[in-house]
Amino acid sequence: MDVDKLLELAFGLTGGLGIFLLGMKNLSEGMQAVAGSSLRRMIAAVTDNRFFAVGVGTIVTTLIQSSSITTVMVVGFVNSGIMTLAQAIGVIMGANIGTTITGWIIALKIGKYGLPLLGGSAIVYLFSRGDRWRSWAMVFLGIGMVFYGLELMKDACKIIRETPGFEDWFRQFSADTYLGVLGCAMAGCLLTMLVQSSSATLSITITLATQDLIGFETAAALVMGENIGTTVTAFLATLGATTNARRAAFFHILFNLIGAFWITAAFQIYIRLLNQFGPDDTAARIASAHSIFNVVNTLMFLPLVPWFARKLEVWVPSRGFREQPRLTDLDIRMLETPLLAAEQSRNEILKMAEGCEKMLDWTDVIRRSEEIEDDLILKVKQREKILDRIQDEVSRFVTDLLSGSVPHSVAEECRQQLQLANEYESVSDYIRNICRFDEKLRQGGNTFTEVQLGELHQLHQQVTEYVSSINSALRMSDQEAARRTETLRRNIRQTIKDARKRNLTDLTENAVHPQITVAFLNTLNAYGRVRDHIGDITEAAPEDR
Repeated sequence: MDVDKLLELAFGLTGGLGIFLLGMKNLSEGMQAVAGSSLRRMIAAVTDNRFFAVGVGTIVTTLIQSSSITTVMVVGFVNSGIMTLAQAIGVIMGANIGTTITGWIIALKIGKYGLPLLGGSAIVYLFSRGDRWRSWAMVFLGIGMVFYGLELMKDACKIIRETPGFEDWFRQFSADTYLGVLGCAMAGCLLTMLVQSSSATLSITITLATQDLIGFETAAALVMGENIGTTVTAFLATLGATTNARRAAFFHILFNLIGAFWITAAFQIYIRLLNQFGPDDTAARIASAHSIFNVVNTLMFLPLVPWFARKLEVWVPSRGFREQPRLTDLDIRMLETPLLAAEQSRNEILKMAEGCEKMLDWTDVIRRSEEIEDDLILKVKQREKILDRIQDEVSRFVTDLLSGSVPHSVAEECRQQLQLANEYESVSDYIRNICRFDEKLRQGGNTFTEVQLGELHQLHQQVTEYVSSINSALRMSDQEAARRTETLRRNIRQTIKDARKRNLTDLTENAVHPQITVAFLNTLNAYGRVRDHIGDITEAAPEDR
């Protein structure tokens, strides 16, 4: 082979593979932007029903066209405690089925339309102003790049056919013996580990097979290895993760290894069945081999999910030290999927909201108690410090998310989340102050008068109801919360105003100790600030997605 032909082959394969991988990335990111809310709802809806979990894994992977992203996402959710190990096992099996759709897309004989589809989508993407149009354009841009990249690789492979020496080298890879099957599977595994995309190696396999450079049996063996190679991504994602996350990744490896073992053991029977009952087209037959392998493997594993969940606890034992030094469930693995990362940070903000409600409940008990409630006072102090740290972690996570390439809608939501975290942290500070004013008053041997206690209790009930209503609206993405709670907001302001006026009267009559008056006015002011910050939350809350 002369140097020009060799360079043409190298450039064609490298350029085609690069365009293909970039196309898959654009397709994945575009679908995440288009189907973001659906993805969130599906992931959140995963239950212990293994069939439902498999369905979710299949659908999500079909949409984002990447089993690696789905699996890493699942590892992140398990690491965060959002998903149980049994749920993760089901989703991982579904992801393996969903990724087989790529093979059927590649099998479509529409590669020649890749370039015009790429060009048209690029024009729409560059000149459209709406986010949704741009997201759909990115999807079709990705599809166009996938097909164009395949065409470049196919054209490059024609050079191999024109060079007898190179063609003879490829034909050495044969799956006509058991050792040959294992060798091809290992080659597919290593190639996928290097490229970090089973879709890319599958496309190369189909290209080689359709050019008659390798036989169908060899292609089927390569596909098995590619399934094993893709598990490396999930394994790398567990470095530094919790035990359950490592168990999920270990199951992913085990699932594909066991599947490859029984297929290789009955490989010749498997191939004969595919040749007899499979489609005539070579590309479609390879896609069917990929699909059948994963579907049958899943059906075999489904009844054993509870057993595997128990055994994984033995095979991957817990570490002997605290595994999660951070307070939040935020996981940097989620940054690769911005929509789901935003959902994760939103969950942490909802935890902050819940924490503020608990602090209010404890504060009311502390003030109404005749004795100093040291345990509850300590709880309020600790919870305020916890919310401070959560706000720091959420801010860092969201800032890291914004530093990447994220859709406009996600960027806007992230900015709103930063404000929400700040508002709730401020609310916790003022609730802690309310508790501190009462604590200092008691330490000085004084207490609020019966009238003051009555007014503070009424005010506390109003503020608690207001906080609870806004928190509930935030959870439900209710955009009417501000309008519905406006009356309550005004009532709080009026209650504070009336209490100050009455206190001024008491002050002029010297009826109350000055220290009590100062504590009372400071407490009223703190409640007012809680009201203001909660009111700001209604303005900062993201719109319904």
